[in-house]
Amino acid sequence: MKIVFLVEEASMEWILKVILPEIIPEEVQFQIVPHQGKQDLQKSISIKLRSWNEPDVRFVIVHDKDSCDCRVLKQDLVNLCKQAGRPDTLVRIACNELEAWYFGDLTAVGQAFDKDISAFSRKSKYRIPDSIGNPKAEIRKIIKNLQQISGAKAIASCMDIERNTSHSFKVFVDGVRRISKSL
Repeated sequence: MKIVFLVEEASMEWILKVILPEIIPEEVQFQIVPHQGKQDLQKSISIKLRSWNEPDVRFVIVHDKDSCDCRVLKQDLVNLCKQAGRPDTLVRIACNELEAWYFGDLTAVGQAFDKDISAFSRKSKYRIPDSIGNPKAEIRKIIKNLQQISGAKAIASCMDIERNTSHSFKVFVDGVRRISKSL
């Protein structure tokens, strides 16, 4: 029993390496396959889903929404999975970007960088993480020298999956839990 995660980039890989053991039961293995951005991910979906030759494997695709229409993007990815013969692939969209998941747990961000950022959690524009227009730029206003990979590692190590208020994060967690139970 195994779940393979196809993700856009290494920063998502690092977040998942830390949080997945909290979501997936020990008896279910997982593997994370990072890509070099969304175009690389989209090109590889059909190839990987068709050619993966291992029994009892389920796939999860995690893709940033960016400026796309969420429903259209998800349907396009679902269609790619169906065409590749893997209609049971779970597709999850991080709205708008992975960094919105950080805003879902600003306590973790503060802990990761040993900084009191509690005032930011009270600002109305940060209360609904998935509605932040450019979360990557916004998080850099709070953590000035945030590096993508080291920042992901640091924040992930402090994240509380139950505390996170990002809707797309919660949908991701619920979907992964559901798949884990079905294996």
